[in-house]
Amino acid sequence: MSEPVLWHIPVSHYSEKARWALAHKHVEHERRAPIPGAHMAIALWLTRGAQKTFPVLQLEGENVGDSTAIIAALEQRFPDPPLYSSDPAERARALELEEFFDEELGPHIRLLAWHELRTDSEQMAELSRSMLPSPVRDLGAARAAAGRFGSTYVQVRFRVAGDDAAAAARTKIVAALDRLDAELERADGGYLAGGAFSVADLTAGSLFYPLVNPPGGPSLPDPPARLDEFFAPLRERPGARWIGEIYARHREPAA
Repeated sequence: MSEPVLWHIPVSHYSEKARWALAHKHVEHERRAPIPGAHMAIALWLTRGAQKTFPVLQLEGENVGDSTAIIAALEQRFPDPPLYSSDPAERARALELEEFFDEELGPHIRLLAWHELRTDSEQMAELSRSMLPSPVRDLGAARAAAGRFGSTYVQVRFRVAGDDAAAAARTKIVAALDRLDAELERADGGYLAGGAFSVADLTAGSLFYPLVNPPGGPSLPDPPARLDEFFAPLRERPGARWIGEIYARHREPAA
């Protein structure tokens, strides 16, 4: 049986969700991270048009796109340690929270991060350069070219240039953190759905990681000034502190 292969974007929070699930289940795997932009064609090819972005997991002859579907496939093939509770009510609650954070947080924190990052040409260039293949990463022209490509790509791919869209994203992020704070008030032992770590905790933690940049998550540069100004008061909230704690307790190194 061939080793699983995860096609991912190193800084992507949805890719982090898949990486965390693989690490939690101690699944040895290979990782591949093509140049951003090219990854869309690869995702479409791997999934026969079903998914246009990463993560995609090649697992036992099947190419599984979308982080939620990847976790479901891992849960079926590698049930221990579980991310789904055996209790039907707890499982339903965890899956509902997974969907909430997938839809109501994930796209919006991504949009805002790229919106602000593209206004800082130095940081955009450095982040874009870091995702180039190592043989060309340090070439003199690579940094400037990567920065120009990165800014254009995220504007076209995520439509991040509009101030109205950025304002709406800020509102969504605060609402998602409000929901997390409220869920934690009734959490059992610090877990969102039952008394054990589940897909709900993993999803909230991974999709909120750009807010906290916790050890164990992807390594991010310092955020642009305007993004840091927006994030600063949110980092004092109970939910943000919980994100750091859940990473410390459950984000194991990759197998």
